[in-house]
Amino acid sequence: MAMRRSVIQGIGAYLPEKILTNNDLAAMVDTSDEWIADRTGIRQRHVAADGETTADLATAAARAALADAGMPAESIELIVLATSTPDNTFPATATAVQAELGITEGAAFDVQAVCSGFVFALSVADNFIKSGQYDRALVIGAETFSRILDWTDRSTCVLFGDGAGAVVLEAKEGEGTLADRGVLATRLRSDGRYKEKLYVDGGPSSTQTVGHLRMEGREVFRHAVVNIAEVMDETLKQVGVPPDDIDWFVPHQANKRILDGTARKFGISEDRVVMTVDRHGNTSAASIPLALETAVRDGRIKKGDLVLMEAMGGGFTWGAALARW
Repeated sequence: MAMRRSVIQGIGAYLPEKILTNNDLAAMVDTSDEWIADRTGIRQRHVAADGETTADLATAAARAALADAGMPAESIELIVLATSTPDNTFPATATAVQAELGITEGAAFDVQAVCSGFVFALSVADNFIKSGQYDRALVIGAETFSRILDWTDRSTCVLFGDGAGAVVLEAKEGEGTLADRGVLATRLRSDGRYKEKLYVDGGPSSTQTVGHLRMEGREVFRHAVVNIAEVMDETLKQVGVPPDDIDWFVPHQANKRILDGTARKFGISEDRVVMTVDRHGNTSAASIPLALETAVRDGRIKKGDLVLMEAMGGGFTWGAALARW
């Protein structure tokens, strides 16, 4: 039975020029390269320059994705930007990207699901396309987490980095089978009971400040492996795909131990896991598209490959998406 699919036609990424290594951090807080790498797998992260905003990063990634797709910006009808570090409380950072790209039609808005943001944004755009409301969309994950870190807290400041990634989606008629290119399934979950495990201690309504990121690392780890494996299983069962059929697993790049634990729990071999946490750190909503872009550029992900993405973030929020490249 024919059905509309959201096919990924282009991908782009942007990383700030400044690189902060573990040794750089060791000069700032009581830590070491060995301590960070052993516990997280992170070796370095990128940090936005003074005056460089989330919209700047997102726009650069969007331009790269449009160029990769060979599409003009004015053909985009929808922009969904996942971020927890917007330029302003309002308007949405997506509208700043829209203006920078010279787009005056359609809609642009932000999605806030922290590290799960890209999966949530992809699901939102996919559903708009499947409904027939739009034919082309930009889905972006962009963060400047360096702006909300407490640089005296070694348990959090060593984990995060800045960056942006974007994909261009286009409506295409599929046959309604697993052989179709495009987004095949998405599953989104959240549970607000765990807010205190991972949150920012500020906001316009509560403290009238931006605040800093706070996290109970062990608790987040414990929930992450269980929740992520569960939602991955739900996503694959939704369309009847066994784990062995997955060509590439592209997880949110939070922590190597979490990635290893999730892959092991789900029976995915290490050689099928795309991992960029060592170079990028945790870039929250940007981490999945940044990892996707890396694997596409180096030739690992090819047209027709079956790709499983997953993420978990503050809230808690978590989700997974399955797509045929």
